[in-house]
Amino acid sequence: MAISQSWRRAWPGRSGRRARRPARRHRLALGTLAVLVLAVVLVPLIVQLDQQLVDLRAAGLPPSPAHPFGTDEVGRDVLIRSIYGLRVSLVVGLVAAVGSVVIGGLVGLAAGAAGGLADRILMRVVDGFNSLPHLLFGVFIVALFAPSATAVIVSVAVTHWTTAARIVRSEVLSLRGRPFVDAAISGGSGRLRVVRRHFLPNLAPQLLLATVLMIPHAIWHETALSFLGLGLPAHLASLGNMINDGQRSLLAGDWWSSLFPGLLIVVPTLAVSALAQYVRDRANPRWRSELML
Repeated sequence: MAISQSWRRAWPGRSGRRARRPARRHRLALGTLAVLVLAVVLVPLIVQLDQQLVDLRAAGLPPSPAHPFGTDEVGRDVLIRSIYGLRVSLVVGLVAAVGSVVIGGLVGLAAGAAGGLADRILMRVVDGFNSLPHLLFGVFIVALFAPSATAVIVSVAVTHWTTAARIVRSEVLSLRGRPFVDAAISGGSGRLRVVRRHFLPNLAPQLLLATVLMIPHAIWHETALSFLGLGLPAHLASLGNMINDGQRSLLAGDWWSSLFPGLLIVVPTLAVSALAQYVRDRANPRWRSELML
């Protein structure tokens, strides 16, 4: 005890600095996301991108004040195309995340509220989907459609809903044993009324955080499919398409064609994950071990 107290006197500000680190990461993540969102909103309003533009006189230019991210093998500005590609990734990631959480939430809510045989059947379905490799299953789904953002959204939503289903089912099973739920059932409330009045309001925070944490997964999934040539059409600005195109330029020394689009994949996903985890831990530390997507 004496050693512990003497150590604390010797380092009075250490615990305070450690406590402030998550807050600094939260502010950094929030600032990074704010800058990226402003860029994807404002830049397309200022600069119109011609997806079919080819300017061989400006092909393969390194980063410079005129082209901060350089140009690609056919003379297109990498910075402008990266911002357009990031906009596509964020929109696809958000819509796909919402879709996957809606599907998983409905399945988990039905399993937890129904219980019994219905619960066991639905959870075996969840186990069956979990046993499938997400990327390979996503490739199979996208191959059924023409390359488009809609096909990618469907692919991500269908392959990533199982985690949300397990989270919602676990929370519903916990809520079923609460006194206010027992009181509502004893008072004559039907199952749908209990779900609407008691389950859904208590599930809202988990569903919101699950959606936010699902966005990075959806962005990486969309990028992987586009890199494989199964996502968006090849001529459209997409981060996956740009990395795929840039790998051909690496042998010529044009490292910027792949590096900067890759950074615009990593940075927002890390920022979203850091922000969501900070909010999750502050709201309820118990979720640290439950909500791992």
